[in-house]
Amino acid sequence: MHDDRKLVEDRVSRVLEERIRPAVYPETAPMETARWDAPGEPVPVAEGLAAPYRPAGPGEPWGPPWGTTWFRIRGRVPEAWAGRTVEAVVDLGFDGHMPGFQCEGLAYTADGAVVKGLSPRNRWLRVASSAQAGQPVEYFVEAAANPVVLGAPPFRPTELGDRRTAPDRPLYRVRSVDLAVFDPGVWHLVHDIEVLDQMMRELPEGAPRRWEVLRALERALDALDLQDVPGTAEGARRVLAPVLASPAEAGAHRISAVGHAHIDSAWLWPLRETVRKVARTAANVTALMDDHPGLVFAMSQAQQLAWIKEHRPEVYARVEEKAAEGRFVPVGGMWVEADTNMPGGEAMARQFVFGKRFFSEEFGVDTKEVWLPDSFGYSAALPQIVRLAGAEWFLTQKISWNRTNPFPHHTFLWEGIDGTRVFTHFPPVDTYNSELSGAELAHAVRNFRDKGAATRSLVPFGWGDGGGGPTREMLGRADRLAGLEGSPRVRVERPDAFFAAARAEYPDPPVWLGELYLELHRATYTSQARTKQGNRRSEHLLREAELWAATAAVRTGAGYPYERLERVWRTVLLHQFHDILPGTSIAWVHREAAEAYEGIARELEEVIGGAQAALLDAVPGPEGPGAPAVFNACPHERDGVPALGAGPATRAGDTGGAVRHTLDGDAHVLDNGSVRAVIGPDGLLRSVVDLRADGGRGREALAPGGRGNLLQIHPDLPNMWDAWDVDSFYRNTVTDLDGADDVSAEPLEGGAWAVTARRSFGSSTAVQRTVLRPGAARVDMDTEVDWRETEKFLKAAFPLDVRADEAASEIQFGHVRRPTHTNTSWDAARFETCAHRWIRVADPDYGHALVNDSTYGHDVTRDVRGDGGTTTAVRLSLLRAPRFPDPRTDHGPHRFGYALVPGAAVADAVREGYRINLPERTAERGGSVAPLVRVEEDGVVVEAVKLADDRSGDVVVRLYEARGARASTRVGFGFDAGRPARVDLLERPLEGAAGPVPDGDGYRLELRPFEIATLRVPRNR
Repeated sequence: MHDDRKLVEDRVSRVLEERIRPAVYPETAPMETARWDAPGEPVPVAEGLAAPYRPAGPGEPWGPPWGTTWFRIRGRVPEAWAGRTVEAVVDLGFDGHMPGFQCEGLAYTADGAVVKGLSPRNRWLRVASSAQAGQPVEYFVEAAANPVVLGAPPFRPTELGDRRTAPDRPLYRVRSVDLAVFDPGVWHLVHDIEVLDQMMRELPEGAPRRWEVLRALERALDALDLQDVPGTAEGARRVLAPVLASPAEAGAHRISAVGHAHIDSAWLWPLRETVRKVARTAANVTALMDDHPGLVFAMSQAQQLAWIKEHRPEVYARVEEKAAEGRFVPVGGMWVEADTNMPGGEAMARQFVFGKRFFSEEFGVDTKEVWLPDSFGYSAALPQIVRLAGAEWFLTQKISWNRTNPFPHHTFLWEGIDGTRVFTHFPPVDTYNSELSGAELAHAVRNFRDKGAATRSLVPFGWGDGGGGPTREMLGRADRLAGLEGSPRVRVERPDAFFAAARAEYPDPPVWLGELYLELHRATYTSQARTKQGNRRSEHLLREAELWAATAAVRTGAGYPYERLERVWRTVLLHQFHDILPGTSIAWVHREAAEAYEGIARELEEVIGGAQAALLDAVPGPEGPGAPAVFNACPHERDGVPALGAGPATRAGDTGGAVRHTLDGDAHVLDNGSVRAVIGPDGLLRSVVDLRADGGRGREALAPGGRGNLLQIHPDLPNMWDAWDVDSFYRNTVTDLDGADDVSAEPLEGGAWAVTARRSFGSSTAVQRTVLRPGAARVDMDTEVDWRETEKFLKAAFPLDVRADEAASEIQFGHVRRPTHTNTSWDAARFETCAHRWIRVADPDYGHALVNDSTYGHDVTRDVRGDGGTTTAVRLSLLRAPRFPDPRTDHGPHRFGYALVPGAAVADAVREGYRINLPERTAERGGSVAPLVRVEEDGVVVEAVKLADDRSGDVVVRLYEARGARASTRVGFGFDAGRPARVDLLERPLEGAAGPVPDGDGYRLELRPFEIATLRVPRNR
């Protein structure tokens, strides 16, 4: 037989697109259209419905960027259409290739009831399945003129990312608003042909099934009259029926298709637009469920459901109805789909506390899976946090974006830093916006790396980011693919059904130990420094607010501000979304984030101040002037003030240990008996000697000839994803910013000394202050930068004289060790990493730490010098200047605090990391406040002290082992306490966990390395 395969395939493509698809709507009639342009921000629905509308002509432009236009559309069903299925079809000017990234609409009836969303792949409104002649039709459409920020070509600088800078010109033109007859027979024929055609093209060229389907398609087109598609569609379908009925092979891969609509809580649109996006999508999905009882839809992010509840209660009522049926499925258990690299330990825990509690209270669901398809890498602390939140399974897709090393598994056990394992799945379809196409499903089967041991994978399907979620077209494909020869078996079902079946069939999956590092988007640890600083500061203010408010409640009976703290927590958690905290959203988002963090700081300072005042009012002050009370929120004692308590401080400078300043030629020498620092005439560290090391002989921290706190600047234009990425070639070119405009030294209050250097570079300036304080075993640095660069990367470098094969970096509730060498492609790809408050490099028995108050991005490199020694260079990533999606990213003034801690063990790094992030608070009067909790073991750290969320008045203490070693510690309480119980993150009894046992006037607690323990302590009142 002659090979006419391409001839037939090309025929199928043209006929389907040019003749059959258009025949789904064989008859149309234009509708009358009127419009009203809402001034400013979106208005309430009632205002939009009652507005003064004016006629809108065909093709009339509408929608300046971020504006809202309300359209009123009217018509009557023609007499000839009586008894037929009629729909209104609305094209607001959609680009069908970009669902979710352009204009969108939400349709209402005249009484304000929500109908469904309108988007590029979902333009229809069902009028009637059996229309009446002359039936009046009226809808109102709230149309959002969201600009296409990620245009073609992508990543070009644009002012569209903020209403303040966007132009006023209209962006869109309404193409058509029609009443139309919907032909179900033609619609089904479209999907019969489409499914078979797409599947056929993925089969091997020599496969008999491919030729069987090809010939059936050819015969179906022969049976179709192209001049009368509606009249001959059923005949063509009968031709295709036998090949559609041929069952799938017994061993065919099984796909659990889960309806989904990945919606970024902010990204190329502001938060307020996400509020509308989720309402449109939920309206779409619940309406689709009415017509398709088999549809199951999974929605994560409790925040988004809370928005629907607050802003669209009528939509939320429909969500509740479908959730009660088990078809609208809350998943994930987090407040938002957060970044997991940068949020602190307590914040990561609260993502689950607030998310799971919302799902439980609103829907009666205890979510078991973590649903994070799009976050930019996953912390090695997450498995333990996941299990302590009561979850069992983890899902992501993002690691498939790795640019260097394909991940070796799709289904596996992920083991965290403490040994906790969680069953994990990466959908091999490699998308979280599937449309269930033949190409996608075939890719999932070919790509699945656990063949022979497992037979199942999950496919999230539906248009995301406001694109409308699943469509009836996708469900039409799913129906045909349930058991079709040549295709994997597709079943629409709940995520928990997939995970239960996948776990049951794969009892001994492979294990991946440690972080899931994304080999892409490494610049997200640095972009938008103000957002990152706001997050860090807010997390530590919340720690203080809860600690002092709980202490005041226990000691004085003061009211505990439950609602206030919970509201602030929700705001902080929202801004940890994976396109806000990573710095990858438009300017509007980050401007509002800065305003939110300012408000958070004001509110928490009020809570802290009020609680501390109540505590001092309750204790008798010292006779005479006395020393002022110092509040220490750190988990370690400092300056004689107990951890988590208050009292007079013992200053090293007050006992004769003031810093000595001398000159050595043109260099400044600062010495406090523990550390000697030499600052050269360029204002850079030339020497840092740990005077305590080697039996008091001292040891130099900096490599020979090295200069510490050296600002370095690189060109920074990644190949794509500007705010997200830094590519390895950025290191090929570097400029040392070692020219100083001025260097000066001055004494500071309390016996400290500072050396200040001022620098100019490009269009920017920097002021670097190096400070040595009495008794401090560290050198503090404060750097202020007025940043005016574009496409540049600024780092602060410390070349350290240690031979470190790995670097220890703090993450949530512990730390990870990463190789500093590039032995393998996995090591080389990890050239920019995330750390929280500290990073440490060391010889086997001696090392140094860099601690910081607001920096996350770091890089560590090593080199062997000519003298045979090894230099391990640690750099903090301070600022970037990408131009997309915010063309003025981080322009303006910034301040960074960090410190070099020579001779630091891990416990020293932990202690100094807390110290720099939790500055002491000095009251105007004296007094002492005993801590509510005391922990004897230095390696066991108290992370949170609060009152129980259930308003019982119980005290909740969360602590963890910080050094990576087994610990046995005694925990005591500074109040009349009952026996503490181990609980999970939601403060529920934790089965199987070893609880504390009585030990003298406290309790003995045994912890494995990096174990988190949450204690619930009743008060005997």
